[in-house]
Amino acid sequence: MNTVPATANVREKILATGQRIMGGKGFSAVGLNEVLAAAGVPKGSFYHYFGSKDAFGEALLEAYFDAYLDDMERIFRQPGKNKAVQMEDYFAAWQDNQSFEDCQGKCLAVKLGAEVADLSDSMRAALDRGTAAIIAGMADAIKAGQADGVFPNQEDAAQLAQSLYQLWLGASVMVKIVRTPQPFDTALLTSRQLLGLSR
Repeated sequence: MNTVPATANVREKILATGQRIMGGKGFSAVGLNEVLAAAGVPKGSFYHYFGSKDAFGEALLEAYFDAYLDDMERIFRQPGKNKAVQMEDYFAAWQDNQSFEDCQGKCLAVKLGAEVADLSDSMRAALDRGTAAIIAGMADAIKAGQADGVFPNQEDAAQLAQSLYQLWLGASVMVKIVRTPQPFDTALLTSRQLLGLSR
C-alpha cells in the first residue's frame, strides 16, 4: 500500500485525489475509503482535516474554485492580447477542461453541481460562491473589453457574464450527453454574438 511521505501535505493530497476520483464518478458514488486508499492515507488522518464527508466536499469545491480562478486570472492578464483574444483563450480552456472523454477532476462544478446542490447546503453554498466569483471575473474582463472598444456590445457586463457562464455550463452538460464537442461550437458562436464580435 502506498504511504504519504512525512513531508507531503496530507490535506492537499486527500483533496487532489478526491477531486480526480469524484470528478469522474460523482460525489455520492464515491466512499471515503476509496479516496483514502487511492491517496495512501489512513482514515484517522481524514478526520484530522475534515469533520465529515460534507465538510470534505465543501473543501474540495473551494480548492477547485481557487485553482480555477487562478487559471482564469492568468488568462485574462496575458500580456499582448486584448480582451477579445483573452476571452477566446478562456473559452478554449473551458473546452479543454470540460472534455466529455476525460475531465480528470477538472470539471468538478459541472460534475457535482446538480448532484450536491440538493444534498448539502454547505456544498451548495460553496458552489454558489465559486460560480459567482467566476461570473464576476468574466464581468470584469467584459467591462475592460467594452472600455477598450473590443466588445462593441455595451450591455450590462454582469448580466452578460452571467448569460455566458450559464450558456457554457449548459453546453458542458450537453457535451457529456451527446458525446461530441458540437454544443461547444454552438456556445462559442452564440458567445461571439453576445459580445458583439463578428466571425
